[in-house]
Amino acid sequence: MADWNDTSRDAQRLGSVPRAGGEVAGRYDEGLRKYMLSIYNYMASGVLLTGIVALVAASTGVAYAFASGPLMWIVALAPLGFILAMNFGLHKMSQGTLQLLFWAFATVMGLSMSTIFLVFTGESIATTFFATAGAFAGLSLWGYTTKKDLSGFGTFLVMGVFGLIIAMILNFFLQSGTLALVISILGVLIFAGLTAYDTQRLKNQYDYLRGTQFMGKAVIMGATTLYLDFVNMFMFLLQFLGNRE
Repeated sequence: MADWNDTSRDAQRLGSVPRAGGEVAGRYDEGLRKYMLSIYNYMASGVLLTGIVALVAASTGVAYAFASGPLMWIVALAPLGFILAMNFGLHKMSQGTLQLLFWAFATVMGLSMSTIFLVFTGESIATTFFATAGAFAGLSLWGYTTKKDLSGFGTFLVMGVFGLIIAMILNFFLQSGTLALVISILGVLIFAGLTAYDTQRLKNQYDYLRGTQFMGKAVIMGATTLYLDFVNMFMFLLQFLGNRE
């Protein structure tokens, strides 16, 4: 999700109104709240759509088609295709096209995640979801309000994500229960850190994006980033908290 951040530096050259006291500061704070609220609304709507699609697919038996075979790989890899399209086509796409891709991405993610209902009990999925929602809210609030600069953690966390991917590929062949548990724990910690880091990064980018035409697209891309943080934290948490069928 790094490509779209380059546009914020382009927007910086357009200039921004300095944060002064009184009315100007009030307008700045109101704009920032509206900007972040738009991101959270998109993100929450995407998570809701994913959950509905996953639940419907599981309850109708469609999820079995995605549990193995060619369709499994299609729905598993399709979300990555949408993410790449959104990043690399960002500057050429209209905001409306980007919105459609976001909703399509959330829908395909729902199909992909519907298979968890075939593995874990509904009660444990619900419990893990609400636990993730509570943790996400707390971490995001901390990232928004803390005065500590979290930018130094960004590179470390991204490297951690790549490390997780390599470990998951390795364990695909090893099938080690111990390694799977370690991966799940590290996955929760890494995406917990990314939730706080991304929240602060999105908040800071408002300085450069406000008043530019790119702001609407930035809201969608920011929501996609937080959506991925939430979903990944949920999936890793489910691996060692969920009760299997």
